[in-house]
Amino acid sequence: MPDSSQVQPVAFNCEGGLILNRSSFMMQPGEALELENFEPDISGGYRRINGYRKYVNQVVPVTTSSSETVLMSATFSNKIVAARGEKIFSSSSTELSLGIAANTGMTGAGSISVVSTTGFSASGTFQIDSELFTYTGITATTFTGITRATSSTSAAAHARASVVSENWTQRDTGRTNATKYHFERYNFDGNEKLICVDGVNAPVIFNSAMTAADVSDSSVAGAKVVAAFRNHMFYAGKSTSPQEVIFSEPFNEDGFASGQGAGSIKVDDTVVALKVFRDNLFIFCSTRIFKLTGSSSSNFSVEPVTRNIGCVNSFTVQEFAGDLIFLGPDGLRTIAATARIGDTELGTISKNIQSVFDENINNAGSFDSVVIPDKTQYRIFFTKEGQGASLSRGAICVLKKEAFEFSETRGIQVACTDTFIELGNVLVLHGDSLGFVQRQESGNTFDGTTISGKYRSPDMSFGDSGIRKHMQRAIISYKPEGIIDADLTVRYDNEDKNSARPAVYPFDTTQIFSSYGDAVYSTISSEIQFVYGGPTQPLVRQPIEGSGFSVALKVADGGVTNPYSLKGFQLEYQLGARR
Repeated sequence: MPDSSQVQPVAFNCEGGLILNRSSFMMQPGEALELENFEPDISGGYRRINGYRKYVNQVVPVTTSSSETVLMSATFSNKIVAARGEKIFSSSSTELSLGIAANTGMTGAGSISVVSTTGFSASGTFQIDSELFTYTGITATTFTGITRATSSTSAAAHARASVVSENWTQRDTGRTNATKYHFERYNFDGNEKLICVDGVNAPVIFNSAMTAADVSDSSVAGAKVVAAFRNHMFYAGKSTSPQEVIFSEPFNEDGFASGQGAGSIKVDDTVVALKVFRDNLFIFCSTRIFKLTGSSSSNFSVEPVTRNIGCVNSFTVQEFAGDLIFLGPDGLRTIAATARIGDTELGTISKNIQSVFDENINNAGSFDSVVIPDKTQYRIFFTKEGQGASLSRGAICVLKKEAFEFSETRGIQVACTDTFIELGNVLVLHGDSLGFVQRQESGNTFDGTTISGKYRSPDMSFGDSGIRKHMQRAIISYKPEGIIDADLTVRYDNEDKNSARPAVYPFDTTQIFSSYGDAVYSTISSEIQFVYGGPTQPLVRQPIEGSGFSVALKVADGGVTNPYSLKGFQLEYQLGARR
């Protein structure tokens, strides 16, 4: 029996996030040198992120070329609003509440139960996977008068939670040379409206019936950004007057008579973004930031927040964790810190992964961002022209109790985004370069592509890099959310090729789940499965081989797998000789 009397244990939690600006000597064991497609979890540990899947099964129709990118993906009036090429469309989407067998016959008398039919027409056509259905009526949760396999499609089996989406309906056209849209949901008079600007054409307004009407005044044609503030609509970003902010009459987004309360403001820099926050309208410029206060044209006042820091891209500005976050030339910043300390580097919150931002600020063709409030999470995406989804990168910023923690994403190609919260439910959308609108935080793949989750610890010497450690065992504390398949790799001495390189150690839910009879929660492959009696926060005790002066741990997913959280590790070793 091996002598365990000299075994040294060291345990650490997975916390601190991705660190790229310090040496391993200065890093804590729970921090990460690599953290890809994991998210720092507000409940502790690092969690493999969810995937995304099509929120509308049909591609957004093209105008002239299949290469046209989706320029807007927004939620409004219980519909998805998407722009591509010269046109704007709307569609509705829901999910099946029960699975459908392939041989279920429906010829005008059948019904299909879904989560909600809100937003769908009283009759029409919808699609599930590649099969088209027609229906003649609806209830709150049911399509009635169903006919299957219409328009030469074939009946197929469809799992619970499959996307049910109606065909795209054209709502506006003639938007020549439109660029990526900014939009604003607002209510001036008791009626919800959506206003969209594309940097070239007249702003367009949609009412709740999705009827489109252009803003008629030419003074705001070509606006790139828009914001509703104090019952006025503010427009900016025109190429012909880049320093001007134009605001409408109160309660009238298409009225610009100065005698009725409309007007304009000029600042001494190019306006990049407009964002309302805490009774102020923040005006982000290329090298400066201002805020507008007051309640009407009679007392609107502009004052500087900073004159030395600006915003790189309008699509990075978000309200996040009780503050405004934006991408500056030196990384991610918050408006409170920037205003409080006045332009110094202390206002940058992304120093831990600054190399990621330095690489992309000048090289990315476009940026976009979303906030996931229930995770206190901000995601930013970097897109390079012609780059495939597999190479597309981004970063995740999470506000924990002590500080901001970061990780990276790879494989999420984003052209435009929207986050919408209704009745406590968070919907995160993005449009892509292939013409689809995707729903983030859904499924275990990137629309069918395997998610590659990677974690690497720092090289840990446990206080003395001159003493060899003979490793005995690793204990992994993790929380699976279903069936997983992952590998643990142990590497020594900064992965020196002359050091021991043990084979990978697989760990998965088959090692820890215990069965109760033959019963399993959910038999639907698209859902998370749990076995009765299976622990939710298991420990894997893995004997490991090799020795070195320092040791690093790697975890990587093996194939399609459910999310799981790495909570912490305990390493057990014996001391060897000093070099």
